[in-house]
Amino acid sequence: MTRDDVPPLTDDRPGTHSPRTHRADASRRPAAGAWLVLVVLAVGVAALAGIALTWPTGPRVQEDPTQAGAVDFVTATVVGAQWRTCDGTVEDVEPDGTVPAEVRCLAVTAQLPEGVADGGTVEVVATAGLAPADVPPGTRVVLERYPEADGQPEVWAWGDFARGVPLTALAVVFALLTVVVAGVRGLRALLGLALAFGVLGAYLLPAVVAGENPLVVALCASAAIVVTVLYLAHGVSLRTTTALVGTLAGLALVTGLGVVGAALAHLEPVTSEDTFQLSRLLGDDGVDVLRGVFLCGVVLAGLGVLNDVTITQASAVWELRAADPGAGVRELFTRGMRIGRDHIASTVYTIAFAYAGASLPVLLLLEVYSQPLARTLTSGAFAEEIVRTLAGSIGLVLAIPLTTLIAAVVAGGTPHAEVAADRGHVH
Repeated sequence: MTRDDVPPLTDDRPGTHSPRTHRADASRRPAAGAWLVLVVLAVGVAALAGIALTWPTGPRVQEDPTQAGAVDFVTATVVGAQWRTCDGTVEDVEPDGTVPAEVRCLAVTAQLPEGVADGGTVEVVATAGLAPADVPPGTRVVLERYPEADGQPEVWAWGDFARGVPLTALAVVFALLTVVVAGVRGLRALLGLALAFGVLGAYLLPAVVAGENPLVVALCASAAIVVTVLYLAHGVSLRTTTALVGTLAGLALVTGLGVVGAALAHLEPVTSEDTFQLSRLLGDDGVDVLRGVFLCGVVLAGLGVLNDVTITQASAVWELRAADPGAGVRELFTRGMRIGRDHIASTVYTIAFAYAGASLPVLLLLEVYSQPLARTLTSGAFAEEIVRTLAGSIGLVLAIPLTTLIAAVVAGGTPHAEVAADRGHVH
């Protein structure tokens, strides 16, 4: 006789279900599940309506007559590289602020493809930091060609390495390994990832450039992405819906924290050369758009981490319920939070070290110049990253107990047979 065969009427142990408890759970489960479905439907409809209302209808970026159409990108093959002496520029400034008259530079000779400048060769100066060993013969590079204009001759300049082949190969390996290890669910996750990037490329970026409110656009796009990706990757089930509601709640927290943090920290929209250029191209109200772009980045960054922890917590609670059919809501929440606390600790470390790794060159430069740490961390660029990281981390920490509680209420009131049937949708 299995545990499921034992009549609940004769089992009065703490943590097990009496007939009254089963009736209460049965009455609570439809109500809880219905509320979750209503929330998801409301958010989905609002996201679609927002996307329809803010869909970009035309270009917004103002063309710069000095730059528009003034450069072509040509892929060429390196045939040789050697050291030369070049005139010093502001990029070669010494620590004492002086610009040297001459510096050593790397001259790269590249073979142009057929049909471009009669397929001949050109010589360009490579970017600083490269050596002949970095560009051996046969290396594929991207060159910039500035056509003749206003009596000035044609100019060729170093662009970058041509990385299309290695990056594509790495992406193919990732996709194959994901499908081999995760099976059909991995394939669905890849499809969801492709759809997510499709939403970003077809809607979010053009809408922001077209002048729509970046925060509204980010929330609409994020809601559409998370609903589609979670159901596609993990299947349509009450457990996935639970994780989805937890993700949406966490996303709302992250958005609110980002808005408050940006206001309290007096973050400036223009903090780098890239943001200055973007502000100039967006026109007179480009600075106002950049304020929203920061919040847009906060929402997207929070979406990535929230999606992971919420589906994991929901899956953990469902597995606990399947392993112990007699567990009540309080017991499921307590056990789930034991897992959640470990998840919080590991995720905090992940976020911190990911940021430190991405900012390592800047941190090393500050160490060389012996800048005060407190002043550096409160400067514009660093303050943006700190607010973005802390907003996402706080939202993540609060989303874990919230998702665990929702999952405990729903799973605790779901019949064991339905919980066992739903175990196929595992993170």
